[in-house]
Amino acid sequence: MCLDIDDTLIDFTAAGRHALAALIGRADMWSLWERVTEEHVARVVAGEIDYASMHRRRTQYFLAELATIGMLVEPRDPAVFEQRRKELLRRYWRLFDDVVPCLEWLAAAGVRLAAVTNASGAHQRAKLADLGLARFFDHVAIAGELGVAKPDPVMFHSVCLTIGCDPAEAAHVGDKLDTDAVGAHQAGLGGVWLDRGRGPATVPDGVYVINTLAELPELLVCEFARVGVPGVPLPR
Repeated sequence: MCLDIDDTLIDFTAAGRHALAALIGRADMWSLWERVTEEHVARVVAGEIDYASMHRRRTQYFLAELATIGMLVEPRDPAVFEQRRKELLRRYWRLFDDVVPCLEWLAAAGVRLAAVTNASGAHQRAKLADLGLARFFDHVAIAGELGVAKPDPVMFHSVCLTIGCDPAEAAHVGDKLDTDAVGAHQAGLGGVWLDRGRGPATVPDGVYVINTLAELPELLVCEFARVGVPGVPLPR
């Protein structure tokens, strides 16, 4: 079983909002930050820049956008701004309430677990360690370390190769419909969209939808017994 990290296990959006608001002194710039971030992450996924460059350029562009509307925030140095933002983020990281019970069930059932993320390595590993999640995972797949990102099938296949299973014997859960669920489905894994209130959306055939990780055990038993739940027959 593969699981995304941000906004699947960890309430990253809430932490990001709080950190940015604390840093710039107002809470209405989150949509701009998200847009700028999505544009720059797309360049990472396309192989145009690495994550370190993305962080620097994203923040530089964001500060320039603020300047165009008359906002000159401190610190103005993008590197210092980004460092302080990351320090604040760590204070606000929180797990969703449904995470630990789900992971404990999966571990007790003998399901091998992989965390699969498009974010940078040190940042994500720190989150998993700080929040006590590292103990649950047999493998952590980081796009910044592999040089490939979701929804590229290579990302999912590399995880399956490391875990030692065929794609058809695995499933992936994430909060992004296209990047996580559809990407996994197209790579031959079971694709599960964790919709924490983002809908409505058009969900392709073959992609499953859950609204909380509390629903994942039942889905596994009913639809994905092949991922390794001991003693559970394959669905007919």
